[in-house]
Amino acid sequence: MVPLAVLALAVAIGDQVDMPALASGAADGRTAIHEVSSLQALIDAAAPGGTVDVAPGTYIGGIIIDKPIRLIGHARPLIVAADDGTAIRIRANDVTLEGIDIDGRGSGDLGHDPSGIHVAARRATIRDCRIANTLFGIYLREADAATVERCTIRGIRGKDAGEKGSGIHVWNTNGFVLAGNDLADVRDGFYIQSSFNGRVLGNTARDLRYGIHYMFSDDNTFEDNLFENGAAGAALMYSKRIAFRRNRILHNRGFASVGLLFKACDDVVAEDNLIGDNARGIFLEGSYRNVFRRNIVAESDAAIVLYDSSGGNRLEGNSFVSNLTPLSLVGRRTDTVFHGNYWSDNDEPDLDGDGRSDRPYRLSSVFDHLRSNLTAADLFTQGLTAAAVGMAERAFPVLDPIPVVDEAPLAHPPTLDDVPHPTPRAREFNMRGIGVALLMIVIAVGQMGHAGRQ
Repeated sequence: MVPLAVLALAVAIGDQVDMPALASGAADGRTAIHEVSSLQALIDAAAPGGTVDVAPGTYIGGIIIDKPIRLIGHARPLIVAADDGTAIRIRANDVTLEGIDIDGRGSGDLGHDPSGIHVAARRATIRDCRIANTLFGIYLREADAATVERCTIRGIRGKDAGEKGSGIHVWNTNGFVLAGNDLADVRDGFYIQSSFNGRVLGNTARDLRYGIHYMFSDDNTFEDNLFENGAAGAALMYSKRIAFRRNRILHNRGFASVGLLFKACDDVVAEDNLIGDNARGIFLEGSYRNVFRRNIVAESDAAIVLYDSSGGNRLEGNSFVSNLTPLSLVGRRTDTVFHGNYWSDNDEPDLDGDGRSDRPYRLSSVFDHLRSNLTAADLFTQGLTAAAVGMAERAFPVLDPIPVVDEAPLAHPPTLDDVPHPTPRAREFNMRGIGVALLMIVIAVGQMGHAGRQ
């Protein structure tokens, strides 16, 4: 693996001149493949630009594609990896791989990046492949303009997260597209580092550590993905100008779990996302000028965890429903702007009927400040202690050292048509909780409407 200090100095977008094909095995620390599949002879005999049709059957051993060809599987042929754990190495530009099944045999040395498909060339297209029992599913290394779509990847069942690789690993790659893939039981669904101008669209990543593990990568777009059942849905770090739209981030729970995490991320737009049933919904540390709009954050222990090392952020038009606490502020101040959001525990009326509560909604409290800065306070979050501190604060506002307010909170839940619905699995699992949350909203809206008529 490349040292972190080197990755921090990763070169930005490379030029568009074709790089030469690498020597066989050079990209992943191997000098040669010592177990060669019978398919290798067909590949060697093919003319550049030609098509190799792979008949049904099982093929033992690895292959290297070192010329621009199309390798097309018919009736799901199976390639079983060599002893080093890698099945297919792509070392030429303009290769297409389609309709292939791969078994990684659960073998290989994690330090050598053993992969179902390892790409170190430009403009590779990998489509409709099924990969199982590999340490890394698909590894893109300096693979500019790569496309990976409609692939299914399953890791090695029973291994700890630290003993696995990622489903799709992207390093130092410009202009990639990852679309419609289904990833599970790997360390991280997508590991993206030092890679730019990419699109991650309509994927599913579940039952893993992080749905996205993402660093030092600017100008990328994430749309219509599902990240669920992990320690973090999306952990975005040290990056700029990311667009994050219409994603579902669900059921990420644990001691330090979070739905959507920004650490040292700037100028990000996150809109129309569903962030539900996470230990922490949105987490911001050392991040600046980010905009969150029209998201739903629901059923989290803390809707927002905000460090005072962040600045210039704005949250507007979001819906915060049935969270245990709206805000955990770590530090003593913030300039984050909250404006025009809906808060399901806001009981202020809308007497003038303009659709907004007549008074600002206070996100912060003495107890939430203690809870953010003293971990032991979590033990009392549902108890009489929290209620007593809250009552004292309301009676004596001088106790509140960190006022954070939404100046124009919405009195009713907004209509957010572009926010995706939960998965059928999530609806079944959380039907009781969602039903209670909806009932609370209906009762609250009815009470506010009654108050408005008086």
